[in-house]
Amino acid sequence: MSIRFQRLLMILISLVFLTAAILLILINSKKNIIFFYTPTEFLSSDSKVKDLIRIGGFVKKNSIKSNLNGRHDFIITDNNNSIFVYYNGILPDLFREEQGVVIEGKLVDNNIIEASTVFAKHDENYMPVSIKKQLEEGKYWKKEYE
Repeated sequence: MSIRFQRLLMILISLVFLTAAILLILINSKKNIIFFYTPTEFLSSDSKVKDLIRIGGFVKKNSIKSNLNGRHDFIITDNNNSIFVYYNGILPDLFREEQGVVIEGKLVDNNIIEASTVFAKHDENYMPVSIKKQLEEGKYWKKEYE
């Protein structure tokens, strides 16, 4: 084999390994990336009963109902469509009406979800209560932010 052919062979082998590595990374990341649907996207999808899904939206006003058993019923909306959700467990501290949430759970019926996990989202102006109290005590708290 000539030196020119050896170089060409090394370049081709390197390209094959590089292509294989990129394909493995893309296939693995496609399986592990988790997206959430809005209620409108979810209702237009072809999800089946007992599928694990993730829905994101806002908690509809006056829709939260809690039982003594620890079951919480609420509705998630994107202002176009709504989905009924029930959850057994303790809700996050930031969970409230008209607040952004992401629900992970199992589809029970066409638009009813049994949630296994509830993630509450907050905006950029959120401040934990303990830090707010410390700032107020130190008179650093400004009540009117722009």
